[in-house]
Amino acid sequence: RCVEVFYIYFRAGRVEEPYVSITKKRQMPKDGYSEEIEKEVGQAEGKLCTHRSAFSRASVIQAFLGSAPQLTLQLYICVLQQEITAARSIFMVLSLLSIVYGALRCNILAIKIKYDDYDVSVKPAAYICIFLWRSFEIATRVTVLVLFSSVLQIWTLPVVLVNFFGFFFYPWILFWQSKSPFPENIEKALSRVGTTIVLCLLTFLYAGINMFCWSAVQVKLNDPDLINKSQNWYRLTVYYMLRFIENAFLLLMWYIYKTDIYLYVCAPLLVLQLLIGYCMAVLFMLVFYQFCHPCKKLFSSSVSEGLLSCFKFLCFICKPPKSTTLMDKAEVKSSENTDEAWSSSKTIDSQKGNPHQSVSSNA
Repeated sequence: RCVEVFYIYFRAGRVEEPYVSITKKRQMPKDGYSEEIEKEVGQAEGKLCTHRSAFSRASVIQAFLGSAPQLTLQLYICVLQQEITAARSIFMVLSLLSIVYGALRCNILAIKIKYDDYDVSVKPAAYICIFLWRSFEIATRVTVLVLFSSVLQIWTLPVVLVNFFGFFFYPWILFWQSKSPFPENIEKALSRVGTTIVLCLLTFLYAGINMFCWSAVQVKLNDPDLINKSQNWYRLTVYYMLRFIENAFLLLMWYIYKTDIYLYVCAPLLVLQLLIGYCMAVLFMLVFYQFCHPCKKLFSSSVSEGLLSCFKFLCFICKPPKSTTLMDKAEVKSSENTDEAWSSSKTIDSQKGNPHQSVSSNA
């Protein structure tokens, strides 16, 4: 692909192409209006776009099936040996940047797939927000997994398998619940067995991504494009809440069972830093969807509205029932009436007992 890309790029414009294709894209709505723009795409430009899309997908595969396990293993070795060499630190930084770049490309791919009818332009502020969001999220996640596995090696495999198979079977469970027919239009040359293998590899990649961070591209097997194009805030909220709880639990287990290799480490401070780091990732994610998303004008509801509705729901849950409130008010009223009656009776008794004082007071 690289050789073909360079060959097409350097030959572009020298020979007149026999035909061009016309693409129609809509602009982002301005003042409620959206114009449709026609653009001529040559054969060479179309091939370059195809190769660029393939490179983007390959970078995602390489990041989460290659760099992510490599970074986890290298950090685990450094923790057990209590030593970080220069070469190992360089490789860990490169692996982290590779994972962050793959997650960033995954976000951009999700935006372009969901809003394919629109001319999407991503601004530098959006790239910065995504980079910070993914950096904090992936770095804290890998660190939590390494800390937990360094003290409880036996329980590492169950934790990893539950996470992986949970995300692997989740798209299949939704597909079986929808009772949709088996997808046959992925590739004409593929048989039913080949299609099943392709779908399994797709869900395998989906599970590998969700092991370390939120997958912006949501797999939907009953869709012709195999991608869920709707913006599901509920699924996003549930994922980050459960992931935060899981990270906190794993850190608690590490804190309880930590060994002598962490003798010179301030464990409470490290736990606090990791939890704050994950909260920072969530904060940059909210900033991206609220202010920097290139298609935020197309959202049916914003992040602030979603958070406001969540707070209202929590307040509704925490609010005591109406009957209990009325009973409390009735009890308070009855106690007030009892106090008033007791004070009035005391005044009458005092007046009966001291007639001269009452006469003088009346005078």
